[in-house]
Amino acid sequence: QVQLKESGGGSVQAGGSLRLSCAASGYTYSVNCMGWFRQAPGKEREKVASISTRGGSTYYADSVKGRFTISLDNAKNTYLQMHSLEPEDTAMYYCAAANGGSCYYRSASSFDYWGQGTQVTVSS
Repeated sequence: QVQLKESGGGSVQAGGSLRLSCAASGYTYSVNCMGWFRQAPGKEREKVASISTRGGSTYYADSVKGRFTISLDNAKNTYLQMHSLEPEDTAMYYCAAANGGSCYYRSASSFDYWGQGTQVTVSS
């Protein structure tokens, strides 16, 4: 089992920045993909970014390219640096981990472990 705990959410004004952290614990040896997802009220969960733990290749949703950066440390803790935040970025942000398979094309339904989420609110 893998446990994930997010932190770093909060309220910022448009144009501001936040850094989300995801602390991973448990049997992380088998994890090959870490991702960040978000879900706004009334909307589907959206994949924001992912990173392979074996090679570091990354995926970004078009809506966040150039503004968000995903990173990973040796303990498979994952970070999401967010700049130039927009009101449309307001959502609950979730960290997720997956064992095996593709990372770049992996969708929410195929991630194995999830954190409880951290709220990001961007005001205009």
